[in-house]
Amino acid sequence: MYYQKHLYIFFLILALSLSFFSTSKAKEFFINNIEIKEKLENDFNKENLINKGFQEAFTELITKLVQSKNLNEVKSDNLNQIKSMIETFTIEEEKFINKTYNLKIGVLFNKKKIFEYLSSKNVFPSEIKEEDFLFFPILLDQANDDILIYSNNSFYDNWNSVDNKNYLVNYILPTEDLEDLNLISKNYSEIENYNFENIIEKYSMQNSIVAIFFKDKKEIKVLSKINIKNKKVIKSNSFNNINLKDESELEKIIYELKIIYEDFWKEQNIINTSIKLPILIQLDAKNYDLSSKFEEILNEMDLVNNYSIISFNKDFIIYELIFNGTRKNFINIMQEQNFNFDTQNKVWILK
Repeated sequence: MYYQKHLYIFFLILALSLSFFSTSKAKEFFINNIEIKEKLENDFNKENLINKGFQEAFTELITKLVQSKNLNEVKSDNLNQIKSMIETFTIEEEKFINKTYNLKIGVLFNKKKIFEYLSSKNVFPSEIKEEDFLFFPILLDQANDDILIYSNNSFYDNWNSVDNKNYLVNYILPTEDLEDLNLISKNYSEIENYNFENIIEKYSMQNSIVAIFFKDKKEIKVLSKINIKNKKVIKSNSFNNINLKDESELEKIIYELKIIYEDFWKEQNIINTSIKLPILIQLDAKNYDLSSKFEEILNEMDLVNNYSIISFNKDFIIYELIFNGTRKNFINIMQEQNFNFDTQNKVWILK
């Protein structure tokens, strides 16, 4: 029994030592499925093709991280600068088709360096969080005094045909429902003030956008009722000289609205990298599953700048992490993951 106890302590310390080296940084940013190709000619250079992939991967990452108003400020054609922020890359696939070399790569970016780069441009990034939204488009044809919800509604029919792999918001369109149609038609005259809660709650989704399109002969006004986890916001936009029968003009409106919604979602998940809150957290050293799950959550949180184990023994592990946010924000995020803390002392205790 004596030897078993000491063997347990030995392997525990060994595991913690390995953990120390594996937790010195929070997760990196991985951009995969970057596809690039080039004709196999005399001046073909594989390195140049890979460099082109680095630039495309960087552009994709930055597009996901920052709002559209800041994109021009943070885009970079400086290859050496981009390479300095790359940890490593992988060739996921390569093939030759019709004398063309096709390459697919994945690029791992150093999160800390990316954030430092954005900070140098005075731009705050946002968490890369993909989220489902119920999207309910209602088209009011004011010229004909008509309301279109499902059939003959250009936005309902074409909304998800305008897509981009960099979008973080995934739109779920409502199913055709005669009861909802009658309810909305009944409230046509007060549609701007109608709250739609009876309709939205059927879908059991935390996030929703009800977009009301007011269409006359040459202008379309859009009233967007956005609900994010019970936070309600109304946005108003207008588009002039629009012909919805023109496919390119319809796509332009949908594209611009999706960018507006993307920016709003990013705004809700902004990372204030100027805030660097140090937090000390103590865990039970014998509960390996708890520490493993805790590290997994930290690795998934973009708001965690970095973390490491600063102390351990047979009873306790103490983590130090740097959090880009407030104390309350950290506690709320962790509570959503069913982690609760005793915060009475300088070192918080994970229960």
